[in-house]
Amino acid sequence: MDDRKLLNVVMDIVGRENCLDDCAVLPCGDRVMVATTDMLHRTTDFVAGMTDWQIGWMSAAVTLSDIASMGAAPAYLLIAVGLDDWQPLGGVMKGAQDCCKTFGAGIIGGDIDHHDELTVVTTGLGLVESRYLVRRTGAKPGDLVGITGTPGQAQAHLDGFTGFEKALFEPQPRVAEGGLLGRSGASAMMDDSDGIALSLYDLSSVNDCGFSIESEKIPRPEGVPAESSRELALYGGGDYELIFTLPPGRHPVPGLSYSVIGTVTAERAVLVDGKPLERRGYQHTWE
Repeated sequence: MDDRKLLNVVMDIVGRENCLDDCAVLPCGDRVMVATTDMLHRTTDFVAGMTDWQIGWMSAAVTLSDIASMGAAPAYLLIAVGLDDWQPLGGVMKGAQDCCKTFGAGIIGGDIDHHDELTVVTTGLGLVESRYLVRRTGAKPGDLVGITGTPGQAQAHLDGFTGFEKALFEPQPRVAEGGLLGRSGASAMMDDSDGIALSLYDLSSVNDCGFSIESEKIPRPEGVPAESSRELALYGGGDYELIFTLPPGRHPVPGLSYSVIGTVTAERAVLVDGKPLERRGYQHTWE
């Protein structure tokens, strides 16, 4: 059992329509508020060698990234910290605070509890004009598929390649990029934290279309052998770039650096270089 299959249990209870996006969407005057939450654990999410500050930074960054993927600007963060040892708390909070300040949000509350391992739960709230909100749904055949940055760098560090530690330990949520894409007419968007392949399958599952991408158009981690870099770029998790679809008439987006890696297709299949793309990436699993 993996987390995507397990999501069906939640959908059966709260409704599929409430589980399609990275954030819940709430009316807020002439704007909308987006809300999201994440839970990270020492054993499954925080890699050996991370400082307490980096743990706090990452915990905030993953939530701010979800907000960015909706085209919204982060506003507030609540943080709950479960501690098996009280000493990391100061560093964790400082890292989260620094991340929030960097991307325009403020920490406004939370909780502290005893836990059998370090666990951080972050809940983020963001704001965006309703006309610029971007959901996962909305992709149409003929749209371009784009991605910001260079995917695969976080996994490159995990696989032992040097020079990529910061990509994994201090991810940079693409807040400015998400807002610009929203204002420029992106039709669908999410972050690629579980890898490009799973992200495309996630997008396909909520859109009546498919995707065809070309691996040579995907930026790859520098200094990594070609075959390994292709694998990392397609399937590596831990990145927080934005993968999005964009009507051809909206390309290029002024002031935004991104790569066009493929197109949206009428056939509901996910292809790379003309062949089915293996459906795998970073997932939580249960026996």
